[in-house]
Amino acid sequence: MDSGNLTWVSEFVFLGFSQNQELQFLLFLVFLLVYTTTVMGNLLIMVTVSSDSRLHTPMYFLLRNLAIIDLCFSSVTTPKMLVDFLAEKKTISYQGCMAQIFFFHLLGGGTVFFLSVMAYDRYIAISRPLHYITIMNTRVCAGLVVAAWVGGFVHSIVQLVLMLPLPFCGPNILDNFYCDVPQMLRLACTDTSLLEFLMISNSGMLVLIWFLLLLISYTVILVMLRSQSGQARRKAASTCTTHIIVVSMIFIPCIYIYARPFTSFPMDKAVSISYTVLTPMLNPIIYTLRNQEMQAAMKRLGKHLVISSRE
Repeated sequence: MDSGNLTWVSEFVFLGFSQNQELQFLLFLVFLLVYTTTVMGNLLIMVTVSSDSRLHTPMYFLLRNLAIIDLCFSSVTTPKMLVDFLAEKKTISYQGCMAQIFFFHLLGGGTVFFLSVMAYDRYIAISRPLHYITIMNTRVCAGLVVAAWVGGFVHSIVQLVLMLPLPFCGPNILDNFYCDVPQMLRLACTDTSLLEFLMISNSGMLVLIWFLLLLISYTVILVMLRSQSGQARRKAASTCTTHIIVVSMIFIPCIYIYARPFTSFPMDKAVSISYTVLTPMLNPIIYTLRNQEMQAAMKRLGKHLVISSRE
């Protein structure tokens, strides 16, 4: 198409979940509760780990950083979705859409790399227990966290560099509740087949291969646990099982969305909800319910707050 004849789109319209006002208000209440739980749960983990000296270990340092990522990742899409439930017209500017894509993939990519860091931490804890604190010292932990953020940044920049040159001349209807690459490519006024292939290679194959590597890593770790004593083996197995649950909750929806041609399927919105809204809420619940040290630390924090309020 001749770019001189194109009328550039300045904003996009989300279709959301429903046009029924009563249903939209009900969904607003449900997802407001979910987002509030997400914020409170992840903040509770951050405060508990920071305030309790017994949790100043590499594993909990990483868990606190995962809580930060979960809180930020949920905040990229959920607040806008909540506002749109109460709005007649669900719009977002072109610049806002590109910004949402950048932060979405920055934090999503960061999560993928960060879960790899947590798997490495468990591997060192089980294979080298006597040298664990020495190997996973503060400098190494901080370096691994920074590397995960840098990995997410590079991944996100690649997405944005491929998206920004695309012309959008209409229609401007996004059948979703947030901006993401698959829906945007369908609206571009040019052939995007090559770009779609590059995006699938960058995002889809990344999460698929990474997921398989993580599953293999945790399988190796679980096999290594055979040499541990009974109580230590049960504790380590419980921690690894928790990690596998979280990894599966994040990676399986991402594989469904990004490791296939970017055509629309009826389940797309439900799957998107699962890893953009629900998983950041479930992560702190899973980690606290299956972790006795976290539960004990939260009880100590609660008692301290009660005593402080009485003074």
